[in-house]
Amino acid sequence: MTLITVFLTLLLILDPFGSIPLFLSQLKHLSPGRRRLIIIREMLIALVVLALFLWVGQGMLAGLHLDQPALQISGGVILFLIALKMIFPSDTPSQASEVPDREPLIVPLAIPAVAGPSAMAYVILISTQYPERRWEWLVGLGLAWVVSVAVLLLADALAKWLGDRVITAIERLMGMILTTLAVQMLLDGLRLVLQTGSIG
Repeated sequence: MTLITVFLTLLLILDPFGSIPLFLSQLKHLSPGRRRLIIIREMLIALVVLALFLWVGQGMLAGLHLDQPALQISGGVILFLIALKMIFPSDTPSQASEVPDREPLIVPLAIPAVAGPSAMAYVILISTQYPERRWEWLVGLGLAWVVSVAVLLLADALAKWLGDRVITAIERLMGMILTTLAVQMLLDGLRLVLQTGSIG
């Protein structure tokens, strides 16, 4: 596990390109200046949440009496389901995409659009596997966050320049890569189960 691996995996999980339609729909009734402030605010909230899970994840697992194989398998399943949605998006409009009467706060942009279950599970996993490298993982999280913020701040321009088809193609490509990572996580969890002979 390297810093680059964590950075790229978190970037795929955060999926800023896939979040563009949701952010645009939630913020389209606001002025461009206010829109940028809200994007930065919501992304900061998401960063704090993920950093918290990164730092206290091992203690949470100990308190819940969960072990590493269980986390790897469940994390792999969650990532796989997220990846499938990225590759095969539903045609049914989500309630979260409806334009709100007020400014969105925390839900649905910070959580679960950015700091969703898959991102939380992944940061807990890496903090449990390599607790001595938490600062390194925090840097990886920060790098993925910076790229995601940049993409979302440019959401209007990207939507115009690239168009819906290109953005969808990018999201599906990211989903295919994430599928491979999810399968690898599942295999690693199953390997640990076979080695220890138990789970939980």
